[in-house]
Amino acid sequence: MHILFDEAGKLMTGRLMSEAESSMQVELDTGKRLKVKAANALLRFEKPAPAQLMPAATALAGTMELELAYEFAAEDEFGFADLAREYFSANATTEQQVATLICLQGAPHYFRRAGKGRYKKAPAEILAQALAAIEKKKQVQAQIDAWAAELVAGSCPPPVRQQLYKILFKPDKNAPEYKAVVEAARNSHTAPLPLLQKAGAITSAYQFHWQRFLFDQFPKGTGFPALQAPVIADELPLAAVQAFSIDDSQTTEIDDALSLQGLGSGTFTLGIHIAAPGLAVLPDGAIDQVARQRLSTVYMPGHKITMLPDEVVQAYTLMAGRDCPAVSLYVTFDETTLEQKDSRTALERVPIALNLRHDQLDTVITEDWLADGAAADGAAPEIAALQPTLALIFRLARHLKAQREVVRGKPENFNRPDYTFKLEGVGGAEPDGSETVVIGTRQRGAPLDLMVAEAMILANSSWGQWLAECGVPGIYRSQASLAPGVKVRMGTKAQPHAGIGVKSYAWSTSPLRRYVDMVNQWQIIACARHGKTAALAAPFKPKDANLFAVISGFDAAYTAYNGFQNGMERFWTLKHLGQAGITELTATLIKDNLVRADQLPLVLPVMGAEGLPRGAHVRVRLGAVDEMALDVSGTVIERLDLPVDNVDDGAEAEDGEEDALATPLALAIDVNEADAPAADTAAP
Repeated sequence: MHILFDEAGKLMTGRLMSEAESSMQVELDTGKRLKVKAANALLRFEKPAPAQLMPAATALAGTMELELAYEFAAEDEFGFADLAREYFSANATTEQQVATLICLQGAPHYFRRAGKGRYKKAPAEILAQALAAIEKKKQVQAQIDAWAAELVAGSCPPPVRQQLYKILFKPDKNAPEYKAVVEAARNSHTAPLPLLQKAGAITSAYQFHWQRFLFDQFPKGTGFPALQAPVIADELPLAAVQAFSIDDSQTTEIDDALSLQGLGSGTFTLGIHIAAPGLAVLPDGAIDQVARQRLSTVYMPGHKITMLPDEVVQAYTLMAGRDCPAVSLYVTFDETTLEQKDSRTALERVPIALNLRHDQLDTVITEDWLADGAAADGAAPEIAALQPTLALIFRLARHLKAQREVVRGKPENFNRPDYTFKLEGVGGAEPDGSETVVIGTRQRGAPLDLMVAEAMILANSSWGQWLAECGVPGIYRSQASLAPGVKVRMGTKAQPHAGIGVKSYAWSTSPLRRYVDMVNQWQIIACARHGKTAALAAPFKPKDANLFAVISGFDAAYTAYNGFQNGMERFWTLKHLGQAGITELTATLIKDNLVRADQLPLVLPVMGAEGLPRGAHVRVRLGAVDEMALDVSGTVIERLDLPVDNVDDGAEAEDGEEDALATPLALAIDVNEADAPAADTAAP
């Protein structure tokens, strides 16, 4: 005897082997034997054999008209055999009954299961809704198929183009645009990125990187709401100094300036003057909300996205020819021994005499120029007049650096230059990737660079320590040691920074460019105004949740912004290779198979470096450049007869080398993933 039974909702056929009171044993066509409940048996029959029955019944079920079956079905609960007799004939065959069962099983929007082999018609209004949903799904699928066909043919549908970055990086996997790209990639056996490039959705590697960053970090655009810089209400005294700033020519957010008093008197005072938006911009105000959302200025070759609107920046920037509100740190030193005597902080207006631009003056203000007063005759009069002041500040800067290196336990190594990027032919407000890039160098540790760096370290460490002494929390950067793998961390406690060699370090000198500095400036202003009672008046209290939220948000944003800047500098470096026709270059082996180009800011993997020592000089033939992946590799073709350089050891060198490599593109689209069910939510 053969039997048709329902096992967990699945129709199966087999030959009855034995039968007990409530169970039976059935042998399937495959030879496998199952023990099933007798109540699950839906139909018993002698002929035809199961192997012939199911194919014939399945084919017959495909010819049944659901609308007609729905009309013939009883209004009350019914069995599949009842409907078979209504639909086919009063003497419905086994094949017709099984076909009816298959039809009912496959049409849950028409018929609802009411038990084993029993069903009930869905209400007419529910059926209408279900049919409408099915029709809509068909239309959506037809649209997906059409878009996929366009993509395979090399054309990108506008809806897919508009959703490009969402599809690739933050997709809604139920969206038809996403499904079209997945379907096209599967049908064409092409990865999504090359597929979209071929279809014209990605026409420029530069725009791809730029728009991807904006999509991720500035989804609402980079524009500012209408904001007006508040006026500083304080009656600030005028400082008796003539200060000067040192920045590059592209800097508009001039945060810091220096001054010197008492030259030649045996005791001199270095003034470090920081722009003071914190005297007017208040926490939770409109400008603060914008700054807290952005957290930092974003830099890239040829363009930047400022933390604050330009009209706000210009109200507080330390522009030459103005008396600018500032938070000033005055530090007194013995002119002979350079021993620090004391320090004080003042809220004041500072006359800014000059805005020096180091990219214009690095070749003038050299160590020789600073050491030989007569050499100043070749400089502009206002620069020549600064020679004695700059010479003393440079002497102090070297002294401060040497003191920090004692604490560090080893000297800071400035054996690699800083590279500068200048784009020629920028036509609009921002580059488009077609510009010619000129890559220059600026040696780290040049006199002007060293003066500014040491002055800012002095201010950040002094103010950080002062905040701690006043019991006022700040945002600190600390590093427990220089051991490999020990990273710089941000927190609210004054702890040593081993990498810099100071007891504590709180960013406070760039409040127009970094939100952390703005927060610390508010705290410093409270200390300057209230002294020992500052903890009661400071905007942020100890263990303030807002302070920890700022740290968390800033850390994430600053990491993303730096990663983008590094990526765009690498893009323009790769662009330069093509523009200059560079196919070979000399490089230094830094680790394993990684080399650093001698004349360009480029780290790349190479073949043929096996067995070479760290620091070896080699000539490398470059392979193909991939501007989308920001990738290039090379092959060592010659070991150069040059002495092996000392390469930085320790965590600092390792971190720099890793950061210089291209970060692989991490797409959120997965063509191998099973289609998401309709109820799924969008992927994160």
